[in-house]
Amino acid sequence: METIVLGIGETLVRDDRHWASWANWLGVPPHTLGALVGAAVAQGREPTDALRILRPDMDVEEAYRARAAAGRGEHLDESDLYQDVRPALGELRAAGIRIVVAGNGTVRAGELLRALDLPADLVVTSDEWGVRKPDPEFFARVAEVADAAPEATLYVGDHPADDLFPAAAAGMRTAHLRRGPYGHWWAEHPDVVETADFRVDALTELVGLVGSGGVSSDPAGGEDPRVKRPRTLRAVR
Repeated sequence: METIVLGIGETLVRDDRHWASWANWLGVPPHTLGALVGAAVAQGREPTDALRILRPDMDVEEAYRARAAAGRGEHLDESDLYQDVRPALGELRAAGIRIVVAGNGTVRAGELLRALDLPADLVVTSDEWGVRKPDPEFFARVAEVADAAPEATLYVGDHPADDLFPAAAAGMRTAHLRRGPYGHWWAEHPDVVETADFRVDALTELVGLVGSGGVSSDPAGGEDPRVKRPRTLRAVR
């Protein structure tokens, strides 16, 4: 494996501050919005649907701009990173793996992430590219910046429909991360089990896979027995 590409929300960054700030803006307790986000996840819906349950006429993009204008826009610092992010990315990069962070996010989110100086070769968001996951064009862009063949690229994410399935459809190898609402809720879904090459509970497990040759892209070296190549791609319901 030459390149590992990672999503952002609930892969590298905890989303609790994000939803707590929205709850504060809407004047509801954080646990109320959190429960609604969880319900949306369980139904296979977008998490922003939780905002529209509370405010049916809400234009999320307009509300985002209003928050920013009021000085209550996006914030991201070291405390928002999962604890395994820096150790895992640092070790992978030291092992000669190209590290790309590419996920759904605003231009501002990209600026904040790059300001954290992560051990990564590239950090980019969907708004900076002008296309969002799971659009195939997003993964075409991922393939371009990966600087490696799709079969030598591993995409890591928590969201089956946004990360796992479209990355596999693009010919990349995939690791499903059991983290965050989507990662936990859909972890044992048959389509996730069938499609994912790897299923991990922490980013540090990727270091072990690289070290053991488990993500080798050399056909002559054979496949690790833990690897399951995707056969049928079906949407999570």
